[in-house]
Amino acid sequence: MKTSLLLLFSFFFALAQGQDEKHVTVRKTMKLMGTRFEITVVAPNEDIGYINIDEAVSEIKRIEKVISSWDEASETSLINKNAGIKPVKVSSELFNLIERSIKVSEITSGAFDITYASMDKIWKFDGSMDKRPSESEIKNSVSKIGYQKIVLNEENQTVFLPERGMRIGFGAIGKGYAADKAKELLISKQVKAGIINASGDLTTWGTKATGEKWLVGIANPLSKDKVFSWLPVVESSVATSGNYEKYIMLDNKKYSHIIDPRTGYPTRGINSVSVFAKYAELCDAMATAVFIMGRDSGIHMVNQIDGVEVVVVDAENKIHKSSGIVFEKNQ
Repeated sequence: MKTSLLLLFSFFFALAQGQDEKHVTVRKTMKLMGTRFEITVVAPNEDIGYINIDEAVSEIKRIEKVISSWDEASETSLINKNAGIKPVKVSSELFNLIERSIKVSEITSGAFDITYASMDKIWKFDGSMDKRPSESEIKNSVSKIGYQKIVLNEENQTVFLPERGMRIGFGAIGKGYAADKAKELLISKQVKAGIINASGDLTTWGTKATGEKWLVGIANPLSKDKVFSWLPVVESSVATSGNYEKYIMLDNKKYSHIIDPRTGYPTRGINSVSVFAKYAELCDAMATAVFIMGRDSGIHMVNQIDGVEVVVVDAENKIHKSSGIVFEKNQ
């Protein structure tokens, strides 16, 4: 459900290319969790920097083994295999992640829902569709979705999906969670600063080797080569959802590949959403939720949550923001 944005709304990172007297910036890009990760650290020298990055990679791979629904041996896969059969005992890490996911579902009235993985894939975004699915097909496609159905037993630390065919998936929160955990590990190793960037879902700490803040640039929707505004990302995170890499046109209407799990219909009216908060996990989930809820409802919701901000680019390429975002126009 997430996508990196290449055109109308994109990130530009002002990473230090040089070094101060004591530290250098080391950066490495690789494929993890089926997507592009870029890990940047500020370290005393390159060798230590690459050791730090390898430690972060190991942590991300560990998390993938827990939350991946593609790995048949993962705890998540075991939960899905036993849907409608029996509860599955899981680690406290996964149990707590599911608990937090359900809380986000409650806050967003189900716009974010890890049981979206139960959805039948009736919408095709490969150019093969020439008409909408029928109302009954759409209704049936989401019949097994519902975060309220998940049965958690805190005493036994078990998770149970009560209907056969139900599934959970962490595609809209997993990369953010992995970025947070990698950051947490590196901070525990006394790494003074860095960025974990999971295909546009990123978290930062510290400052560049020069002492300057990490910056994220919001591109002007009407001129993709010009930055509309730079925003500092200080000890915090940001995640983006967007629709113009995958969409379909039906009856002269544009439908995003992001499906509302409550209705089974693709979302309309928004080009991209970027959410800023302390944790990448929350940013990841909220970016998807705001995209589904729509501009006005999504921004209103974010304005009620302390420490969370959002920037929305609507279908007319106009920028909207929550109350705490202050733009400094780039001249």
